[in-house]
Amino acid sequence: MPPRVSIVMPCYNAAAHLPASVASVLAQSLDDWELIAVDDGSSDSTLAWLRTQSDPRIRVHTQTNQGVSAARNAGIALAQGRYIAFLDADDTWDTRCLSLLAAALDDRPEAVLAYCGWQNLGVAGGRGEPFVPPDYETADKAETLFAGCRWPIHAALVKREAVLAANGFDPALKNAEDYALWLNVATTAPIVRVPEVLAFYHFHGGAQASADHARAALQFWQAQRHFLAAHPAFGNGLGRARMRALTTGELLKRGYARYWQRDLPAARRIFRAVMQQGYGTLSDWKYMLPAWLPESWHRWLIGQRNQ
Repeated sequence: MPPRVSIVMPCYNAAAHLPASVASVLAQSLDDWELIAVDDGSSDSTLAWLRTQSDPRIRVHTQTNQGVSAARNAGIALAQGRYIAFLDADDTWDTRCLSLLAAALDDRPEAVLAYCGWQNLGVAGGRGEPFVPPDYETADKAETLFAGCRWPIHAALVKREAVLAANGFDPALKNAEDYALWLNVATTAPIVRVPEVLAFYHFHGGAQASADHARAALQFWQAQRHFLAAHPAFGNGLGRARMRALTTGELLKRGYARYWQRDLPAARRIFRAVMQQGYGTLSDWKYMLPAWLPESWHRWLIGQRNQ
């Protein structure tokens, strides 16, 4: 008999964090699951460790390195459960996570996705407070979800048929691939909130997807544009001004955020993309135009402006 929940875990050089993540799966109060661990061409001991696991519910799939989206898609293709959960190999769950999310979906047969609260761990500056998101099942749900990714990859449980209908993850995206999937899934049918903090995102010293700020901003914008191209009625409903504010306007805000953090390489990449769309006020363009100059000249101009 197929399991109730299939858990897809992409693994790439994750040996340092993988035991804790798998332990949080083994500790789930809902035990009717399968864990599909996809080793995405690791060069450390990830695969060796996975092969030592004796729990028959853990299945290991190996492939050459193709990126996180392709790894998740490989896991989706192997999944047998009615519901799918995604857990990265360096994150964890509360023991009640799958049980509460699955119960929420069972109680709402028309819903395609259940989401919960989460907490960021290991973040400096007091930015790790637990967060429970609001109820997004409102009249303006589509616009709210379009404006930003509302929950992390592991803070949701989704019907497998809905993931398949959305064609899984876009392999071209290294960032915002979860946002793109949630947008395609959650705007098609009702979603349900579980107001509990059940998912934990662990910040650590290794390379993480959020580290390349310019790529993250540009790929989020790319995902928005793909969605608009596939759903012209949604864009028409927003209107041109609102649509540009939510897409290129938000991209400009991210460019400014990098600029004021003095992450000039990221700001310059973002500013150039914004200018190519002909977006921004005269004041914005005064900040953005030097992005076409050599970076050393741009830094010199900033220094002159600050004197």
